[in-house]
Amino acid sequence: MADKLIYGADYNPDQWLDTPQILSEDLRLMDLARLNSATVAIFSWASYEPEEGKYDFSWLDKVLDDLHAHGKKVILATPSGARPAWLAQKYPEVLRVEESGVRNEYGVRHNHCLTSPVYREKTRQINEILAERYGRHPALLAWHISNEYSGECHCELCQNAFRDFLREEYHNDIGELNFKWWNGFWAHQVTSFEQISSPKYRGESHVPALRLAWARFVSKQHISFLDNEIAGLRKFAPDVPVTTNFMRLYKGIDYAEMAGHLDFVSWDSYPDWTNGDNTGVAAGTAFCHDLFRSLKHKPFYMMESTPSVTNWKPVNVLPRSGVLELGAVQALAHGADSVQYFQWRKSRGGHEKFHGAVVDHEGSEHTRVFRDAARLGQVLERLSGVAGEMQKAGAAVIFDWENAWAAEGFCGYFENGRDYDGECIKWYQALWEKNIPVDVVPSDADLSGYKLVIAPFLYMMKPGVPEKIRSYIENGGAFVSTYLFANVDRDDLCFLGGFPGGGLREVFGVWAEETDAIEDGARVLVEYHGKTYEGDTVADVLHAEGAETLGVYGNRFYKGSPALTVNGFGKGKAYTAAFRASEAFVRAFVGDLIEETGLRPALPFAVCPGVSAVRRGNDLFLMNFTDEEKRIETGAAFFNVASGENVGPELTLAPSAYVVLRV
Repeated sequence: MADKLIYGADYNPDQWLDTPQILSEDLRLMDLARLNSATVAIFSWASYEPEEGKYDFSWLDKVLDDLHAHGKKVILATPSGARPAWLAQKYPEVLRVEESGVRNEYGVRHNHCLTSPVYREKTRQINEILAERYGRHPALLAWHISNEYSGECHCELCQNAFRDFLREEYHNDIGELNFKWWNGFWAHQVTSFEQISSPKYRGESHVPALRLAWARFVSKQHISFLDNEIAGLRKFAPDVPVTTNFMRLYKGIDYAEMAGHLDFVSWDSYPDWTNGDNTGVAAGTAFCHDLFRSLKHKPFYMMESTPSVTNWKPVNVLPRSGVLELGAVQALAHGADSVQYFQWRKSRGGHEKFHGAVVDHEGSEHTRVFRDAARLGQVLERLSGVAGEMQKAGAAVIFDWENAWAAEGFCGYFENGRDYDGECIKWYQALWEKNIPVDVVPSDADLSGYKLVIAPFLYMMKPGVPEKIRSYIENGGAFVSTYLFANVDRDDLCFLGGFPGGGLREVFGVWAEETDAIEDGARVLVEYHGKTYEGDTVADVLHAEGAETLGVYGNRFYKGSPALTVNGFGKGKAYTAAFRASEAFVRAFVGDLIEETGLRPALPFAVCPGVSAVRRGNDLFLMNFTDEEKRIETGAAFFNVASGENVGPELTLAPSAYVVLRV
């Protein structure tokens, strides 16, 4: 990665080859906007291999040379996300088969079979050619592998690969699979792996373990496909770092596992910013930034964002000046080493011709969006010292892709509103609002460095996780579980002996005997510290078995029974919040946990509610995501790195304003 902040955009020069004056103008405008990078050729396969085996890289040679001459770094993409028409026509096996059994026709993006030997060979081959030609180009900063991996294929190649995956998972023992999938239910025992197919609405769709196995398989096929792409690049460019762009909380791939195959993590950030109060949007976005930073515990790239509007949301609100700049600064505060846009110049046609870009169809620097982008370019140059810096987090929230597959897929209690993402973000936001640095980690992460770990809706226990939780608490950690905690193992088999299972019942000192689903519009009440709070959707009926009761249910037939407990275990404490809690309760309870565990924001002074404060290296980012002016008493004068001016000991932040104080 670079030793400075990267400021760039997706650049598609092959769309403008018939207008070379535009390509020349692009270089002038990039200099004006202070861009120091461009992500090139993401969907350019048909431009440099218009026919099989016939190549023309002359345009790409010139683009890279010109960018280098203007001091720009290049993130060069591999083209597998959108194959040429000739490839699909000649080798139809590369096209995906839908769950219905119908093979897709050529079109859109990511319509490739993840298993196809032909497509793997073709992508590896073109990647080797790119690496041999450009791997030592002085402008090359990194490889951008494909684009937003996603989707699945149900063709026979994938079915056979899935069966091979199951043979490995279950030690080639069909009896082990039958037991772990509990196939005796509905007489669904199978006698060979060949009798198993992917889950389909017109076939087998009611075996949770099958759906889990398929999700794991699809994720691993994506990762295997990624590895195949990387191998082609490493052959000729072994030292050039590789990344691929993740999509927020996309569930089709276990990003925690995929991150281990990359040199650094990137993600595409498209929050639903409004022109009013953006506190909630900011919390969810901060959660994602901290998640992707935590995957490798190192800075990440914000590979895509919009400098203006999107074109694919139901309503594409035009943000006022300052909103998107604040969003970019937030990414930096949470660990981004780049701000990059989709895209540099608006396309004249196609699906995204009205998607925001730095350069409008009008084509000049005389637009509000361009001026905003150029101003941010100046700010990023001043902030470049934060590149490579990391914050130290004392708290963690568990977010686990495999748990999400299981928690959102079982049948029972409540079908609507599972919202695993929302539950994790809600608990995270209570820490974020107190300006507590947070890591977002999978359930099998090393927890030993944290004072507080919160595990919302951690329904499934992966192998080794109960032991890690037990050890963490025993050695002095504070661990918070919520409803439906530790109900099943990795195959969605219920633990015997009561919930929480996996040997955690004695650790938490409770037994969740029953679970109540709360009717739409109804509420469960909880009494805590003399106040009444609401919960909805689901509540576990607890028995305290050694745990201290901190809060009780205030209504329904289990009124007076424990709703919130704490159990001392070893040197630590195990908390159970047995219901889906309101934001008000979570804020109150997390506030108490912060005091209990001694967590503190990394601030030399207090900030008012509504101001997000994040310290990265020696720089303190203060960001106002509300629609109200905020006044802050700093107690001393500070240097505002973003503006190059001194501020304080009092400062005022307008809505969507920020300062970056050198501490």
